[in-house]
Amino acid sequence: MPVRIGTRGSKLALAQTRTVVQKLAGLGIDAEFEIIATQGDTTTQVPLHEIGGQGVFVRALDDAILEGRIDCAVHSMKDIPAFRPLGLVTAAILARDSPADFIAYHDSIAAVQVLGTSSTRRRAQFLRHDPDLTIKDLRGNVDTRLRKLAEKEYDAILLAEAGLQRLGLTIKGERMDPEIFVPSPNQGTIAVVSKADPSLQEVFSALDHPGTRADVMAERAVMEELGGGCFTPLGIFCRDGHLIAEVLSLDGRRTERIEADVKTFEEAREQGRVLRGRAQDLIDDAFRRLGITHGG
Repeated sequence: MPVRIGTRGSKLALAQTRTVVQKLAGLGIDAEFEIIATQGDTTTQVPLHEIGGQGVFVRALDDAILEGRIDCAVHSMKDIPAFRPLGLVTAAILARDSPADFIAYHDSIAAVQVLGTSSTRRRAQFLRHDPDLTIKDLRGNVDTRLRKLAEKEYDAILLAEAGLQRLGLTIKGERMDPEIFVPSPNQGTIAVVSKADPSLQEVFSALDHPGTRADVMAERAVMEELGGGCFTPLGIFCRDGHLIAEVLSLDGRRTERIEADVKTFEEAREQGRVLRGRAQDLIDDAFRRLGITHGG
């Protein structure tokens, strides 16, 4: 019987799922996929923090796994919340693609005055770089965002470079240095989530990339300690054990940052605790200004 994979229906989600299907086929394993709509796909007119943050892209797929309708789901790992339902595991983490943000623009980066993004992190990082920028909300899939850029609703928009690469798109713009514009934790990474079933975990273990898993799990350890979700402007990036993490104010005027080499998840957690101690007021202020309780 083929492995049953659940996926969102966007072009990017389907491209990521086809990557997993092809890798399984290379191992002699048949797979089929089913498109499952999530709240994040059907509610596109408001910022993510107003409809529940990261989990809006994941919950329907989690439910389908737990109900036995599918065996697993393919996700952009950055969309997976820190705290997960019992009975689910991240069975495979593929080798990471670009972790960086990409700014797509009409003319040049120097000419950008109106920037499109609904990410509190990207907003804060670019306001830190240029406080005079006008930043307007922008949601939707990659095609929608690029169409709005082409229609000149914005001078520039921000995207994950990995998404452009997976879709085979070459557009005018620049890659942002991930050590300066620190990306969302796990950005650029595809994950396979399944039931905690040893037979399924054995199937997917061949797709797992140990180096990427070590880096992204270190990022998640810091994310869990910070507890900000997608509500707080925060970036976390680990490459070969070198960890950079920052928390910003919503207006980008203040940043708390740590940088360290970590060898274990507990060392990463400790760095997260250090950063939270320095940035707790920024985290509290973001939740307060966005009208969200710490319970989410």
